[in-house]
Amino acid sequence: MLNWLRATAICMAGCSALAIAAPEAQNANTFDPQTLFAPLSLPTPATAIRSGAGKPGAMFWQNRVDYKLHATIDTARDTLHGEEVITYTNNSPDSLPTLWVQLDQNIYRKDSRSTMASEWRRSQFTDGYRFDKVTVRIDGESYDAKFLINDTRMRVDLAQPLAAKGGKLQLEINYSYQVPGTWGGRTAVTPTTQGKIFEIAQWFPRMAVYDDLHGWNNNPYIGSEFYLEYGTIDYTVTVPWNYWVVGSGKLINPKDVLTKTEQQRLKQAQQSDKTVYIRQPDEVGKADSRPVNSGTLDWHFRMERTRDVAFAASPAFVIDAARINLPDGKTSLAMSAYPPEAAGPTKWDRSTEYVKGTIEHFSQWYPYPWPVAVNLGGHGAGMEYPGIVFDGMRDHDAFLFWISAHELGHSWFPMIVGSDERRHAFMDEGFNTFIDVYASDAFNKGEFAPKRDSEYAPKGGNPVDEILPVLADTEAPTLMAPAEATAEKYRHSVAYFKGALGLVLLREQILGPDRFDPAFKEYIATWAYKHPSPSDFFRFMESAAGEDLSWWWRGWYLNNWQLDMGITAVKAVDDKKGKGTAVTLISKQPLVMPATLRLQYSDGTTEDFRVPVESWMRTGTPTLVLPVTKAVKSATLDPEHKLPDADRSNNSLTL
Repeated sequence: MLNWLRATAICMAGCSALAIAAPEAQNANTFDPQTLFAPLSLPTPATAIRSGAGKPGAMFWQNRVDYKLHATIDTARDTLHGEEVITYTNNSPDSLPTLWVQLDQNIYRKDSRSTMASEWRRSQFTDGYRFDKVTVRIDGESYDAKFLINDTRMRVDLAQPLAAKGGKLQLEINYSYQVPGTWGGRTAVTPTTQGKIFEIAQWFPRMAVYDDLHGWNNNPYIGSEFYLEYGTIDYTVTVPWNYWVVGSGKLINPKDVLTKTEQQRLKQAQQSDKTVYIRQPDEVGKADSRPVNSGTLDWHFRMERTRDVAFAASPAFVIDAARINLPDGKTSLAMSAYPPEAAGPTKWDRSTEYVKGTIEHFSQWYPYPWPVAVNLGGHGAGMEYPGIVFDGMRDHDAFLFWISAHELGHSWFPMIVGSDERRHAFMDEGFNTFIDVYASDAFNKGEFAPKRDSEYAPKGGNPVDEILPVLADTEAPTLMAPAEATAEKYRHSVAYFKGALGLVLLREQILGPDRFDPAFKEYIATWAYKHPSPSDFFRFMESAAGEDLSWWWRGWYLNNWQLDMGITAVKAVDDKKGKGTAVTLISKQPLVMPATLRLQYSDGTTEDFRVPVESWMRTGTPTLVLPVTKAVKSATLDPEHKLPDADRSNNSLTL
């Protein structure tokens, strides 16, 4: 997702409260095979809850949260009044005497921790949430709960602990808050020529996650990312009659909120591979584009297997849509909502085409599970939610494709695979940017390829060259470092770029697509709607792909080690073992990788050999004897420039 200020049109990284592994000490200019290839103890041990194969174990558990919500927007005062019923199921082995609820709107208070601690300064504020009361309902009885609000958290003290292994209760909360203006970023009121756009996110008190790794995940919200439980969310939005609402999940009552013409167009779009207008630009502002001309309308949505919902409401929306074809034979709906001034042949006219194309491409990893995917053209926070993303109405050309693809890609990470964005940004932004790279290659025969934006190789060059300054920077954090403690100068280059390139290298240079792709798909399917840790991912990929990758996790993820391999000698040999050509390599940095070695012969032909990483397990200067008797003219390591080699001057040797 993009940073709320959007000044540089870059994406917001995940957040963390604790680093999970400290970098290992290593001389920056030496290679030690005993260090790189030493047995690796991952940050989270394997247990009966999380197995050694990186899968949920026999004793795995996860709590569940279902929400029933009703939001009413006062469009004159820019306020939201909410009624909420949270049904919380405690599947953990622990009884819970207290519950923790996240109050993300409190970030906009003048006295919030974020106001002082965040690099993103603001000069406008709200009072955050205002509560009437909190009621606990359990076993047919109810009582007013005692609660304590501290910054963006609410602790609810229960009269009796909630029972382990299936205990269930309901929290009823009535609340209201002032919706921020465009300074709010991810949630905002945005002016357009045809009326306001209300972009509503982080809009209801949400249960904090209680898990086997940290207990309550109740760190204050500083403004980065989220970690949420799964369940069903049923919500209704009440707005004036002339407003249109788009949101996460299925619209339950289209006959109540759409005209008959719009209902027919919606059905047509559900069967069309081409974009179909449901509300045309010249219909915006006309009374006959609404089913009633006074009072309010209730828009009812429902979404299953989700961790969150968001929505947008405006009288200014142009709406278009098209069918999404999924690999499991099912379909979904690509939809775009934007004001008339955003329309244009290189602008939002193509948004639904982008939504359809990218969702269909991403679904090769795991089929898109929800009934609609909405791209909203509004303030331009560049932010993702299940089933809907918030992008900029002024976006156009390649940037509109890239930002749309990126935010939609978050449907898989972390919306389907529910990793902890607050601690492990690379499992959110890095994984998503990784699948974005291939989406750019695939869309419309590479119309916007290769992906070269603020998230990946931003200078437009070879990614393995552009990452070199990050690897050489002694102050750069590791991929495992806390996201909230990562300086802005490193946020994109580490979590997004290095995180994505690490998977590109793993897929293309270490494992190969034939092993990587099935393993990665199985990882997504295994952890869909669950909460994997980095250790789970590392173990899973090793087990499923059939490779000891401890050296890769250690060098690229747990540390920020450089790579500098070279060739020092090539000579013919003739000994008791037979004839051949001996090639001596050297590593001048702590990390090595498997590589292609290309020999050019005197007769003009060439031959490639694959140098496995095991060649380096015993020495930093391995000599490889190849079954070659031709006269060698030159030898080149990594001839296609695929590896992030710090100094390529020693990669070739001419005889």
